[in-house]
Amino acid sequence: MNQSKRVALISGAGRGIGAAMAKEMAGRGYHVIVNYRSDARAASEVVAAIEAGGGTGQAAQADVCAEDQVRAMVDRVWAEHGRIDLMVCNANTVMPPFVPFAELTWDMFAEKINGELAGSYFLTQQVLELMRQRRSGRIIYISSTASDTIGMVMAHSVAKAALNTFSRHVAGMAAQYGVTVNTIAFGAVHTDATAGFSEDLWKYMVDRSVTARMVEPEDAARAVALVADDGFGVASGQLIRVDGGFDVLDKQLHPMTEYFR
Repeated sequence: MNQSKRVALISGAGRGIGAAMAKEMAGRGYHVIVNYRSDARAASEVVAAIEAGGGTGQAAQADVCAEDQVRAMVDRVWAEHGRIDLMVCNANTVMPPFVPFAELTWDMFAEKINGELAGSYFLTQQVLELMRQRRSGRIIYISSTASDTIGMVMAHSVAKAALNTFSRHVAGMAAQYGVTVNTIAFGAVHTDATAGFSEDLWKYMVDRSVTARMVEPEDAARAVALVADDGFGVASGQLIRVDGGFDVLDKQLHPMTEYFR
């Protein structure tokens, strides 16, 4: 393997936005490590698509919430390639419990918090040390605009808010090593994970978005590519919202705006 080629490790890259990110970064010259937990076929299809487009990649199985599996995966990548230039912590290991607080058990709550943070924690512990040795690197955490919403998303919201804070701490530590750390918070993205959303819900969100459309996986992938770009190196410790501008209109003082003309 050509060790001069930049390497991107993307967790949860076998489907959804992770797969789109893997293809995008391969198209930008990275050798992509397509991490997956259990669906080897899906990961192989992503690698095949990358290779069909002229890029290079490989599938890498690991449950990112299992420290020993993360260590083994990262050790293999390091032994084969001698570098990890970009890490995207994207894996969503636990689906959020969308239930009223009265029905939200502590076990459900704790499972979501642990599932959200453990993968990012273990990956960061392993990969940041390797980036430190090379004195360079990019780390991107994938969060959600749900981190500042309320309602039946409490566990998901709190977990993502915790991830956002974790990212800022890592950014502070990593700066001395020449490593930038940022978080991208996506709104609802059209993937199999949101396939259960009703048409009315999609319409509501589109109607309240500045761009009048929702985020597609390819939009998410291009956002990651932007933050990973060398030209973005001055930014670190930032939370970047990519939600079609939903947050803008959602806070609009709409009944009163006519009085300010």
